[in-house]
Amino acid sequence: MNLLHMKYAVAIAEANSINKAAETLYVGQSALSRAVKELESSLGVTIFERSAKGMFLTPDGEAFIRCAKMVLKQVDAIETMFSEGAAGKQRFSISVPRASYVADAFARFTARIDPASEIRLYYQETNALRAIKNILQEDYKLGIIRYAEEYDKYYKGMMDEKGLSYELIAEFHHVLLTRADSPLARMEVVTSDELKRHTEIAHADPYVPSLPFDEIKKDELPDDAARLVYVFERGSQFELLAQNPDAFMWVSPVPAEQLARYGLVQRRCGEGRRMYKDVLIHRRDYTLSALDSLFVEELIQSKRRTFQ
Repeated sequence: MNLLHMKYAVAIAEANSINKAAETLYVGQSALSRAVKELESSLGVTIFERSAKGMFLTPDGEAFIRCAKMVLKQVDAIETMFSEGAAGKQRFSISVPRASYVADAFARFTARIDPASEIRLYYQETNALRAIKNILQEDYKLGIIRYAEEYDKYYKGMMDEKGLSYELIAEFHHVLLTRADSPLARMEVVTSDELKRHTEIAHADPYVPSLPFDEIKKDELPDDAARLVYVFERGSQFELLAQNPDAFMWVSPVPAEQLARYGLVQRRCGEGRRMYKDVLIHRRDYTLSALDSLFVEELIQSKRRTFQ
């Protein structure tokens, strides 16, 4: 199978047109048509349905293009790895929930790396679904996923099915985070009735794979606050909290240094709130590197300092 022909097929599939793909690739239309026919002949399947409206994938074509994209991505990764001496560089990659104690661990971890070493670090804050996909499809080595305790059986079953190892890092109830001079900060224990008069900040992308989105929204996203602000990025959430004494957010416990840096305090809720779990995951056949182990060491220490 010709990798160039594979690349041509992907371009045609994305454009739904040989003409448009030819313009993008700077290749003649006849050459593209010939390449697709040769590819279909070698595979013994029809990849595209031709019509006056363009080129559209057959069911076999959809399966082929999905695999082709993965192959081409791996080829690009190999080429990048061996360009400009990149093969000699160490690599660390992890996807995590938006958690201050995890960010604290990562910052301390980076400070312990030898300044003379050549290294590439990848740290992505995202939801549980993306963290799992990053390990299975994007070559991330580690992940930390967060889920409510009632979904423990579901997540463990899913990770067993996908060949992932998992280890509990922390269990906790969310705490309320707000500015030190907020009216909420004067309460040691906050009630839900009091919160209805304030502005809530929430993560914009919760995900529970076993539930339809309507149920996820009801289960994970607040719907009883008068004013809601949905934000994806943790740094922006902290800026909003630091500048608006009316705002609050439910979070995992926050390190004391970060509370002081932003002028924030954390308070307990007086009513029962669900228990959450943070779980470290990686492929079952993956052995943690020295860098991975160093990060996990900092993660455990940060958790102990924060959750004491």
